[in-house]
Amino acid sequence: MAKKYDVAVVGATGAVGEVMLSILAQRKFPVGNVYALASERSVGKPVPFGGRCLEAQDLAKFDFSQVQIGLFSPGASVSDIYAPIAAEKGCVVIDNTSRFRYEDDIPLVVPEVNPHAIADYKNRGIIANPNCSTIQMLVALKPIHDAVGIERINVATYQAVSGTGKEAIDELEAQTQAIMANEPLNCHVYPKQIAFNALPHIDIFQDNGYTKEEMKMVWETHKIMGDDSIRVNPTAVRIPVKFGHSEAVHLELKKPMTATQAKEVLGKAPGIVVMDERRDGGYPTAATDADGTDPVFVGRIREDISHPRGLNMWIVSDNVRKGAALNSIQIAEFLIENHI
Repeated sequence: MAKKYDVAVVGATGAVGEVMLSILAQRKFPVGNVYALASERSVGKPVPFGGRCLEAQDLAKFDFSQVQIGLFSPGASVSDIYAPIAAEKGCVVIDNTSRFRYEDDIPLVVPEVNPHAIADYKNRGIIANPNCSTIQMLVALKPIHDAVGIERINVATYQAVSGTGKEAIDELEAQTQAIMANEPLNCHVYPKQIAFNALPHIDIFQDNGYTKEEMKMVWETHKIMGDDSIRVNPTAVRIPVKFGHSEAVHLELKKPMTATQAKEVLGKAPGIVVMDERRDGGYPTAATDADGTDPVFVGRIREDISHPRGLNMWIVSDNVRKGAALNSIQIAEFLIENHI
């Protein structure tokens, strides 16, 4: 009989927590007991899991010695308190927040890119899940880097409002309805109107003029790829899409690579679907391809006409699935297959 693992999902009533539970069931993860944990105000709330409902329990009162794996997505300040408590009790924490990503002794993992780093969970009992925009980009770029080397990444992201949370989805819907009805609209979540607009601003501004979301892509690329020499120049934009981030990526390579060679390399790589036909609609989009699906889609692959070693591509993925919940569960799958 296959071994089963008891799992706690922390932040179970949030957008990512709900998807974590659905993916655990879909992928037939070998769960024993599953605990849906949330803040005190959500205690007793029904949470769907595999055709039945769990009852949300109070995170503050939970004994983590009951579980072997904790899937955390409650917000960085909550993970800061409870992830070390869980690890101390022998629970391996896979944390989807930004809290532990930049600590040297905590692995930051994309299973298609650096699965070997998972072994370092023993340092503190915590594994960090990267930022959603970094995950999908590096899944697509790792095979290219392995083949010819990447010197520089220029990337503009076009990110869905679900990356901010449920309240942002509600704001997009409310503003869209207000505009269509010719009524005044309100901005609470974002500083400017998001409906029918694009905001070149995600997270807080840093002293260098970049936003924290943009700098996350720099820091995380270096740590995950294990190569600080890769230069990253990001612009992160929020757009009025519910689910699915899109990225226009322009690479400067160490050796030239043709679009045909890139398609061949990417087509063999795990987690990637190449959708690259030079015709109307022959490319992936967030709403029609990424939303609700697991792969990282790559299209618009072409040689850069302005650079002798340049390569361009368009990368799309569901930010709540591969960008958060799915990546966490893939880490857990690797963990149980190889380490615990």
